[in-house]
Amino acid sequence: MTALQQAMAYEDEAYEEVYEETPERKVRYLDERLRTLELPAEDDIPLETNWHRIQMNLLIDSLHWHWRDRRDYFAGGNMFVYFSLRQVKGEDYRGPDFFVVRGTDGTLDRESWVVWEEGGRYPDVIVELASRTTIRSDLGFKKSLYERTFRTREYFCYDPMEERLHGWELIRNRYARIIPDSLGRLPSRELGVRLGAWEGEYLRVRGLWLRFHADDGRLVPTRAEAEARRAETEARRARSAEAELERLRALLAKRGIG
Repeated sequence: MTALQQAMAYEDEAYEEVYEETPERKVRYLDERLRTLELPAEDDIPLETNWHRIQMNLLIDSLHWHWRDRRDYFAGGNMFVYFSLRQVKGEDYRGPDFFVVRGTDGTLDRESWVVWEEGGRYPDVIVELASRTTIRSDLGFKKSLYERTFRTREYFCYDPMEERLHGWELIRNRYARIIPDSLGRLPSRELGVRLGAWEGEYLRVRGLWLRFHADDGRLVPTRAEAEARRAETEARRARSAEAELERLRALLAKRGIG
C-alpha cells in the first residue's frame, strides 16, 4: 500500500461522505492536503540524556565514513517520520533515534522524512536508543509499528541500562530475531556491518557505546577518528624515519665519516 493509499484509508468518515464522487477526486483532494500540511520538524522535547545525543551522532558519523563514497542513502537521527494524515492530525509524531533509507538522494537537506514526498519510501534500518521511560514502547508499540506499517527491514533496540542489544529482520512480513555472532554482535545485511558494544572515549566522554564493526572485527571509525588515526600513523612513520636517520648519522660519525 502506498503512502497516498494509506492516507486515503486513514481519513475521517465525514470526508468519505463529501468526497465520494470519484476516486480521482479523492486523490486530488488528498494530494492537495498532503502538500499544504504544516509538519513540525521538532517538538522541543530534549533527548533523554547527553549519552543519547552523542550516541545518535556517533552512529550517523560512523555510517557516513563507512559509506563515504556513496550518495544514494539518507541517514537521520531524532527526526520525525511522517507517514499518514491520521498521524499528523493527531500530532502523533514519530522520530526514530537513528534511521537509514537506501536508494535515495542523500545530498538533499531534509528537516523531516515525509513518506509521501519520498516516493512512499520508509526507513530500511531503524535503531532506537532505549531509556527507562521508552523501553516498553521501543520493544512493544514501536516494534509493531516498524514491522506492520513501516515494513522496516531491520530494527535494532539498544538498552543501555541492561547493556543489551535487540535486533530483528523482516522475513515474510514478520520480524525474526537476528542471531548474534560469537562476540555478541548483531549483523546488519542492510548496512554491511555488525552492531555491538564498544568501551572507549568519544567526544571526550568515556563510556559504553553502540558501534559498527566490520566483518573482520575492526571498528568502523568516524571521519574524525579515521583522520586522527591517519595522522598518528604518519607521525609514527616520521618519528621512525628520523630515528633511523639519527642512527645512520651516529654510525657515520663513529666511523669518522661526515
